[in-house]
Amino acid sequence: MKTDKRENAQTPVQQIDLDLITRFLDGLWVERGLSANTLASYRNDLQGLATWLAARHNTLISAGRDDLLAYLAHRVKHGAKPRSTARFLSTIRRLYQTLVLEGHITADPSAQIESPKLGRPLPKSLTERDVEFLLAAPDVSDARGLRDRAMLETLYASGLRVTELVGLTIPRLNLTQGVVRVVGKGNKERLVPLGEEAVTWLERYLEEARPALLKEHVCDAVFVTRRGGAMTRQAFWYLIKHYARQSAIGKTLSPHTLRHAFATHLLNHGANLRVLQMLLGHSDLSTTQIYTHIARERMKDLHMQHHPRG
Repeated sequence: MKTDKRENAQTPVQQIDLDLITRFLDGLWVERGLSANTLASYRNDLQGLATWLAARHNTLISAGRDDLLAYLAHRVKHGAKPRSTARFLSTIRRLYQTLVLEGHITADPSAQIESPKLGRPLPKSLTERDVEFLLAAPDVSDARGLRDRAMLETLYASGLRVTELVGLTIPRLNLTQGVVRVVGKGNKERLVPLGEEAVTWLERYLEEARPALLKEHVCDAVFVTRRGGAMTRQAFWYLIKHYARQSAIGKTLSPHTLRHAFATHLLNHGANLRVLQMLLGHSDLSTTQIYTHIARERMKDLHMQHHPRG
């Protein structure tokens, strides 16, 4: 099938919008210090809208409420979920609020568009027994297995985000004091304890496995690959799914699941919600409070199992 070359050519309208998107995202990065992943999501949302508008000889600045509603209908028709739609609306609202403030437009066309109502799903978690099976899955007689065990232990002991885990560098690790300095969302730094078990596995990994993986390469990342570079989020995603299958947990896992397990198990053992907020690096306590729902569900289950009239 022949493709019209004009479909792939950038029109002046598209370039105007691409320049606008770049300036907007650069401003967000400077103002709020958003992560690369968040900025990439914003860019994808805005470029999708800009491309759709360009095909209709329209631009982001000249688009009206009806144009945005039509694009939302287009997204839903092609399978967009409510959560994805809510994120998209949040992105364009931020863009149009900026354009109003800068005087490029007089009214925000997204202001009167309602976001889809979302239920707040409870994060999937693991039992403490599940975690034990998962942590024991890597073959620690091998350098890569020892690295993977150290990564899993660190993740469960600290509740780090996966981007924070793979972004750890040697200077930020203090095994003598058993803590790690983490740079989280918004470039906010926090000090997170590791616990004796994670420290033990990290010491063993750093002494035995990391030099074997690096060989002649130089890298300041804590967790490295045989190619001499830092472990990536995608590679670690693959590893945790592999070990989940190997340990026969029977649940679909993501790297974030261990962060949820860390939070849930701390609460189950009496941790304070404010302390948990600090450890997780949440800027708002309301984000942390979702874990109280998990703890309550756990208490209900225990009551049903053990109370004579449960």
